[in-house]
Amino acid sequence: MSYGPTDSLRSVTLDDVRGAQKMLSGVARVTAMEGSRHLSQLVGAPVHFKCENLQRTGSFKLRGAYVRIAGLLPEERAAGVVAASAGNHAQGVALASALLGVHATVFMPQGAPLPKISATRDYGAEVRLHGQVVDETLAAAQEYAEQTGAVFIHPFDHPDVIAGQGTVGLEILEQCPEVRTIVVGVGGGGLAAGIAVAVKALRPDVRIVGVQAEGAAAYPPSLAAGRPVSVRNPATMADGIRVGRPGLVPFEIVEELVDEVRTVSEDQLSAALLLCLERAKLVVEPAGASPVAALLGEPGAFPGPVVAVLSGGNVDPVLLQRVLRHGMAAQGRYLAVRLRLTDRPGALATLLGVLSVVDANVLDVSHVRTDPRLGLTEAEVELHLETKGPAHCAEVGQALREAGYTVID
Repeated sequence: MSYGPTDSLRSVTLDDVRGAQKMLSGVARVTAMEGSRHLSQLVGAPVHFKCENLQRTGSFKLRGAYVRIAGLLPEERAAGVVAASAGNHAQGVALASALLGVHATVFMPQGAPLPKISATRDYGAEVRLHGQVVDETLAAAQEYAEQTGAVFIHPFDHPDVIAGQGTVGLEILEQCPEVRTIVVGVGGGGLAAGIAVAVKALRPDVRIVGVQAEGAAAYPPSLAAGRPVSVRNPATMADGIRVGRPGLVPFEIVEELVDEVRTVSEDQLSAALLLCLERAKLVVEPAGASPVAALLGEPGAFPGPVVAVLSGGNVDPVLLQRVLRHGMAAQGRYLAVRLRLTDRPGALATLLGVLSVVDANVLDVSHVRTDPRLGLTEAEVELHLETKGPAHCAEVGQALREAGYTVID
């Protein structure tokens, strides 16, 4: 993703974050800190969730957006603000603008999830759908700013935004003063940078670990090069951290203060989201689950007590359904199997009887009878099954083969 120059490359200080905290008093919630018994047992030390998924607008983005807009001059406020976002930043800017009496125009991709579009409008912003990808949406927002004089509110590449996000770090130290490791998802880097500024100034011994999705990991090559570099076509289900290039301001802070940036796979993200839903009873979007994915991937790498920042919970229900199914498959709890059988009356009932014996729950069945690959008396059946883990999946496959079925996939 390509971004224009920032308004300022000045550094962000602890005083900036403390000032932001005062500004946000009564505006942003001091979100809950919840313990995770399952992850604590896995890590071998206490693990807590910082629940920014329960923040107003459903993510931490309100913090930075409010501080940035509140800091505008009166003539800048009068000109209005403009932003580009597929979701969380859009809603943060919309609510912050409404609270401050500033007109907000938000550009969103045409394929943005309908719940996020509706929420942004409900918070009071004028929504304009433009482009198929965020790059195109961003270009349209910047062009609008140049034409109208509206102030462009960058999602992460501005000191005021970073100071606002850093208030999460102050709250972590207040709520869990014994913390030794903070794990946080990283897209452009604003949240990680803000937390690092606040925490390292007060507790330099605390380890800060950033987490990126493997398919959108711009920070590892950028840190290796010593400057922000772009990743072509970033791809991940975690749209909240799907950023192709670090911001200049957060990059300098992350490079100096963040101890490590790790990557996680799509399978790990799915499993983490499923864990949050099942074990913690928390609805978390894939980006918000990325710290949990890192803990699941290598639990012994994080000295405890650990705080995992659940940065957002704005997940599209359609995506949530797909991700949960993906997560169940990754854990061996969901199995799709395709096989051939003789196409005769009662054949499907016999097949379902085999599955019943091994206690596999059938979720969906589809028949194919007209494929040229099939013999005259053959049919192909695809089954979606709910299973109990990898061992049970193997048991189901073995039972089908022993019953004489040709398992294709």
